[in-house]
Amino acid sequence: MLDIALLPEEYAVCRLPAGSSVPPGLLSGPSDPGIVSVTWTADEVSIICPADRVPAEATVETPWRCLQVAGPMDLALTGILASMVVPLADARVNIVAFSTYDTDYLLVPSVRLAEALASLTHAGHRIST
Repeated sequence: MLDIALLPEEYAVCRLPAGSSVPPGLLSGPSDPGIVSVTWTADEVSIICPADRVPAEATVETPWRCLQVAGPMDLALTGILASMVVPLADARVNIVAFSTYDTDYLLVPSVRLAEALASLTHAGHRIST
């Protein structure tokens, strides 16, 4: 059983061309800017950010809601994401997953949020809003 927090903001999944710089202002903002994740690959720069901070030049998928596993978690733990992803897959809820040193996050489409929360609760996880 996991303790999972539903974060209050809506999120966006964004794509910029390979080699793009982090857009100005993305990482500086209000005192509680929400979660921002930037991933560089040879093919793209992917950004997950609050929906109100989407870079103007990005290809965007929105709106998503973000679920945060209570952490910090030991990096040696196994099966954390699987315990969330399997019930969501069974409910046919698509996800975007990402992790930090301390914890794991899942994005679910805002329109599927009720189904996602129900499937996670049914799997034994505790959700706080």
